[in-house]
Amino acid sequence: MNKKVNKKTIKRGLLPYLFIVIVGVGILYVFNFLNHTTNVLTYDEFIGNLSKGKVKTIEITPRDRAQTYEVTGKLSGYGENESYYVILPKSDSVINKVVSITEEQKVKITTKEDPSSSAIWLVFADLFPLLLLLGIMFFFLSRQMAGNKSSMDFGKSKAKLSDEKNKVTFKDVAGLKEEKEEVKELIDFLKNPKKFQRLGARIPKGVLLMGPPGTGKTLLARAVAGEANVPFYFISGSDFVELFVGVGASRVRDMFQQAKRNAPCLIFIDEIDAVGRQRGTGLGGGHDEREQTLNQLLTEMDGFGENTGIIIMAATNRPDVLDPALLRPGRFDRQVTVSLPDIRGREEILAVHAKNKKLAPDVTLKNLAKRTPGFSGADLENLLNEAALLAVRRDKNAITMHEVDEATDRVLMGPAKVSHKYSEKDRRLVAYHEAGHAVIGLKLASASDVQKVTIIPRGSAGGYNMMVPSEEKLCSTKTDLLEQITGLLGGRVAEEIVFKEVTTGAENDFSKATKIVRAMVTEYGMSDLGPLQLEHQEGAAFLGRDYNKSRNFSETVAHEIDIEMRKIIDKCYVDAKKIIKDNRELLNLIAETLLEYETLTKEQIDYLVENGKMPEEDNENLESMSLTSLRQLAKEKGIKNSSKMNKAEIIDELDKIKE
Repeated sequence: MNKKVNKKTIKRGLLPYLFIVIVGVGILYVFNFLNHTTNVLTYDEFIGNLSKGKVKTIEITPRDRAQTYEVTGKLSGYGENESYYVILPKSDSVINKVVSITEEQKVKITTKEDPSSSAIWLVFADLFPLLLLLGIMFFFLSRQMAGNKSSMDFGKSKAKLSDEKNKVTFKDVAGLKEEKEEVKELIDFLKNPKKFQRLGARIPKGVLLMGPPGTGKTLLARAVAGEANVPFYFISGSDFVELFVGVGASRVRDMFQQAKRNAPCLIFIDEIDAVGRQRGTGLGGGHDEREQTLNQLLTEMDGFGENTGIIIMAATNRPDVLDPALLRPGRFDRQVTVSLPDIRGREEILAVHAKNKKLAPDVTLKNLAKRTPGFSGADLENLLNEAALLAVRRDKNAITMHEVDEATDRVLMGPAKVSHKYSEKDRRLVAYHEAGHAVIGLKLASASDVQKVTIIPRGSAGGYNMMVPSEEKLCSTKTDLLEQITGLLGGRVAEEIVFKEVTTGAENDFSKATKIVRAMVTEYGMSDLGPLQLEHQEGAAFLGRDYNKSRNFSETVAHEIDIEMRKIIDKCYVDAKKIIKDNRELLNLIAETLLEYETLTKEQIDYLVENGKMPEEDNENLESMSLTSLRQLAKEKGIKNSSKMNKAEIIDELDKIKE
């Protein structure tokens, strides 16, 4: 395959080697010069040696300026790097005497021209050291500039132009139906601005995309540029801020100048909160680099200049910290919230990411979407990628439900700790703890559906329940929250009833329950204190503002908040105890089944509750088999140490043999 080679690239590549050759020759010359021995003779010594026949060679170089002759050569007994040197006065008597003696001794005389007689050589000899020094300096400066060009143009914009080959359209954006409708006007304006100008309509100059990480804000902005078929400049908010004051403002000016030359176009600023935070809230001075950059951005967006045909889109996860001047009409006057996808959106997103993946018949995207509430688009893409990696690792021809289940657990809790061995007592504690959560989830009407229960340790948890809402709701009722708290307390209640003691396993459950209870009392007005918001939803502290916020209640009210929280927790704990005691047989059944199977799916739990036993084992479906049966099957297949493996390890080994 022939490739065009840039001549400048070839020259630039040969320069270092040429420099090395010149330096090497120079070093060799200096080395030889230092190792050469020159014996300086007087006129009488030279004549004496010449008369005795000791002179072997004679080289005479006239020096017209000095009116002398330089004579060099070798005497008998000299080594290879040894010579003599003598200066003779330029007179006929001296030359005649030397010539007569050399004729008697039969020594040949070699005559050289005077170098100083050539003007070109004289100029070169005088300027060569200076030229050599300048050449070395130029070489190193050019190398440094080529390696770090940005050091010379740090005031230029770092905005990059999107590649036309990787164009994204609305077909590549799934699960954002309403958000795409909001930005379609931008596409129409970029394609045909005269249609809007004819009726005096002003298209929004800026669109701010807000939402949690991974929901597709950047992808939506790229799709707008792809649909409009206009230049798309993208830059991160952190690329504006530098150490030197004024650099960020210079980059903003340069970015808008480039955009004006290519209008109509779209500029996308990702993570704009890095440069657009509120001014005057820091602990230091107000004239820092970030604020100067923000001031320049505000001026360019809607200041004294006109930016016709330029639309700015920005994305942030923290709209609460942005400067109010950014959000006024004329700047980011349209704000689009990109939320987490619902079940239909998740199914569409999964379909997009599953296009290039081979799924087994038992994998249905609809069921997978139902099992992944709260997942963002990035989480769903990561889920399918993890499943594909597991399928490749197990040498399978397609992604099965087993890989999807394992990938879901990995995304939520991390990889299984298959090498971490627990005692039988710990396994029973974890089994009854998780069974307690499952029983309350099954018996409470408004509780979430139990999708999966496992006692295989993952992350910092010895086991976990995967519980998803029966239907996705916009708002939660007080009953929903109370039953959610009751479900979180089910594990501790089961431990207390069965083992007559408690463990540290409920730490995370208590943390979640406490947050819900406090929000009910201080934010949602769901207590006897009445409809008061005593606290607001806490986020990341914004330096200079959140540290100085005042409390909205007195010490007396704080004591009443603690009392109300205690009342709610105590009531939920009593309810959880009653449910566990009334369904002790179901608790034992689920716990003992967990000890045998280690993992139970929703279908297995439903069958277990209805029939009191697990469905008949299907040797084709390894997930449905008990741990005892799997170990027996592994022993028959010749798998060593199967008695020390858990269910996940045995299934992996059997899958390898099957393939």
